[in-house]
Amino acid sequence: MELPSRYEIIGNSLAIQWPDGREDFWDGPFLRKHSPSADQAGEIDIFGRIRGGASKDENFEDIIIKDFHLIGNYALRLVFSDGHSTGIYSWEYLQSLRSGD
Repeated sequence: MELPSRYEIIGNSLAIQWPDGREDFWDGPFLRKHSPSADQAGEIDIFGRIRGGASKDENFEDIIIKDFHLIGNYALRLVFSDGHSTGIYSWEYLQSLRSGD
């Protein structure tokens, strides 16, 4: 996995530029809805069932990306306007969110 060349918040979008020149942009509501945190996605119990997580119908359209923190060399932790900040967005996970790939 290659590390991004650059990443920043532009308006209410996370922008990432990859070493191959490709650029990705994800808006705040989309990233909040797709947070990989247990609060959002739930957790798998010992029987393989997903427990918890937020409703898939929850509306995040007014959510803003407030900040981010680099986690090692592998991910970003995003901070949202609703206080959510437990999702760790790995570079690999972000690439999996690309539409059309």
